[in-house]
Amino acid sequence: MKQDEITIRGENIPINILLADDDEDDRHFFGRILKEIHINTRFATVENGEKLMQYLIKNSSNPPNILFIDFNMPCKNGLQCLSEIYLNEKLRHLPVIVYSNSVQEKYADLLYDKGAYYYVRKTDLEQLKKHVQHILTMMIDNKLVKPRREEFIVVPLKYNA
Repeated sequence: MKQDEITIRGENIPINILLADDDEDDRHFFGRILKEIHINTRFATVENGEKLMQYLIKNSSNPPNILFIDFNMPCKNGLQCLSEIYLNEKLRHLPVIVYSNSVQEKYADLLYDKGAYYYVRKTDLEQLKKHVQHILTMMIDNKLVKPRREEFIVVPLKYNA
């Protein structure tokens, strides 16, 4: 499924979401959030960076519509995976949202330069739900574009959505 197939307003085509996170609880809560936001999604998970890259290479002809990736993972961290994604012609345009328990400015430039769309701090479930809903709504409305660098780091905000 191509991204332009899901961005037709009014259509009920699911957004294919892949989450790479080594924390089982975080994967569970992310899936719960997706059920609560009332956006049609298909959700898959992998638990480390090595399995993420295997999944993406295996599915490179039909990648997910969006990838949420934990920065701190075993085997390969988020930056290492993002670097590999960026070098792969079939994957380099995949929207990647990096999220982590701590947002470190020293990594932000590297993540941005490697193609990440946003760098989001893991927050409480309600804030994470707002962030995810906002990002997916932008995708549905065909407005999910890589922001300017100064808008790249997402901090807890209040959305109207």
